[in-house]
Amino acid sequence: MNMDFSHWMALESAMHGEQPRRAPLRATLGRIIEFARPHRRALAAFLLLSVATAVLTVATPVLAGEVVDEIIGGGDEGRVIGLAALIAVIAVLDAVIGLAERWQSSKIGEGLILDLRRAVFAHVQRMPIAFFTRTRTGALVSRLNNDVIGAQRAFTWTLSGVVSNFIALVLTLAVMLRLSWQITALALVLLPVFVLPARRMGARLAHLEREAADHDSAMTTQMTERFSAPGATLVKLFGRPAREEAEFGSRAQRVAEIGVRTAMGQYAFLTALALVSALALALVYGLGGYLALQGRLEAGTVVTLALLLTRLYAPLTALASARVDAMSAVVSFERVFEVLDLQPLITEAPGARRLPDGPVAVEFDDVRFGYPAADKVSLASLEEVATLDTRGGQEVLHGVSFRVEPGQVMALVGTSGSGKSTIASLAPRLYDVDSGTVRLSGIDVRDLSFESLREGLGLVTQDGHLFHDTVRENLRFARPEATEAELWAALRSARLDRLVESLADGLDTVVGERGYRFSGGERQRLTIARILLAQPRVVILDEATAHLDSTSEADVQAALADALHGRTAIVIAHRLSTIREADLILVVEAGRVVERGAHAELLAAGGRYAELHRTQFDDAEQADVLPVA
Repeated sequence: MNMDFSHWMALESAMHGEQPRRAPLRATLGRIIEFARPHRRALAAFLLLSVATAVLTVATPVLAGEVVDEIIGGGDEGRVIGLAALIAVIAVLDAVIGLAERWQSSKIGEGLILDLRRAVFAHVQRMPIAFFTRTRTGALVSRLNNDVIGAQRAFTWTLSGVVSNFIALVLTLAVMLRLSWQITALALVLLPVFVLPARRMGARLAHLEREAADHDSAMTTQMTERFSAPGATLVKLFGRPAREEAEFGSRAQRVAEIGVRTAMGQYAFLTALALVSALALALVYGLGGYLALQGRLEAGTVVTLALLLTRLYAPLTALASARVDAMSAVVSFERVFEVLDLQPLITEAPGARRLPDGPVAVEFDDVRFGYPAADKVSLASLEEVATLDTRGGQEVLHGVSFRVEPGQVMALVGTSGSGKSTIASLAPRLYDVDSGTVRLSGIDVRDLSFESLREGLGLVTQDGHLFHDTVRENLRFARPEATEAELWAALRSARLDRLVESLADGLDTVVGERGYRFSGGERQRLTIARILLAQPRVVILDEATAHLDSTSEADVQAALADALHGRTAIVIAHRLSTIREADLILVVEAGRVVERGAHAELLAAGGRYAELHRTQFDDAEQADVLPVA
């Protein structure tokens, strides 16, 4: 390890070492060991390579000193050439072992990142919807990036650095003490002059790095929000460009200033350490030369001590920061384990059953439900709050019961916040009931496998989500094995085939973030095409036409007629015109079913449904709109 690089690594270690950390837990360390167990052979090979590198680092100065002694003492020419050749061989071995060590380090580090990311991603995929409604996406993504990389650092830099630096330090001190204890003592006396500036400068630079990171995070958040399609629309309508630019520019300027100060601080630190090293070398040459002239020390020994001195300070400084680095890595592991330890509220039952073939009946039997409190489904660090909100669990559905026979269409109507969407979310197990039962074909949904639920039930929301991908991939997300003909058939049924055919790239057209390259009606029809492609036996429509104009609504209604044909359906609608022909209509208020029956029956009863109907329509002619099915 050359001197400049050693100083640089010492500074990096000091900078990372000053970051906030928590005390290590024995349980955490045990889990780290368990997590690293699959990589134990690679770790053992890596440590052996690190030891070999440390040994070769000390061997070269010793051989160089012997060469000098042979030259001054008029020794054998063959021995001098042999020593020089051995130094060359060691240099080649050092390079080869260094490459092998780097390859092994990369293999372990990338393998660990792969394992951690797979584990966290798979675990997050199993979390309930309540988790995602509370968690900040950026904080969650950070666990998959920054914290996973911080955990990786424990096995690549920290672990190898401790082993190689410890071996190099022990060997270096042993050789130096054997050669001259006086010069070694002098070198150790100068050690605080090297270590203390490293820690102090590291703290200052770490403070600047954290400030720059905060500004970078703020700029990233600003860019992410403003550069998204809905964010850009809002800025166009209400934003103040000059103010936005000034705010962004101020942060960017501060980051630039910090960059200059950091660069100058690093250069000043390295220069100061180089100066200390030069002064130490001067003392070694001075004292060593004096002892050599008195005949108490060989000239080659002086050279060996001078070369070893350059390999002494960096390992000492790195080891001084090793504990702090290890604690920082432990914190990264703890943050990753924190996510992995958050148990999903909704799990698949052992021996889960498949939904039987054929038409499906949907039944709610005395269902009661309250949304879970934050401490049941989330983490304070992912919500970026000091403590989680413990409120929650209040019952929002009170004894809801109904049955939709196979092939029937049932509608849910009522004011906003009455519980209609909550009811719709319980059938596909986006949430689990607190009491009562939700059944599909007579089977409790908690006894059905997740795969069976996904295949048997489809949901279309008022804001159907599309990924920033092609039309083809957005459709195939519901059924990856779908053929080209099936894709076009679904688009045809959704009244979207002509539009896609008119696009330059057809099915390979990228829809844009959240599908913003399409109109609202086109996005809805694309989500309906996705449902048609999946071919579920139960379809739930949650305000699927809520925000569409009359023309788009007519197109979507026609597509929905195909989507519902022959399927059991639950339709949530504010527009009563869309559900007049439903087989059963439930009026939901404050989490209770207050009325039920067909359209004509409910109008004749003169209750809440009739009141809602009068509110929406001034006369019978306005109410005469094409029904959904």
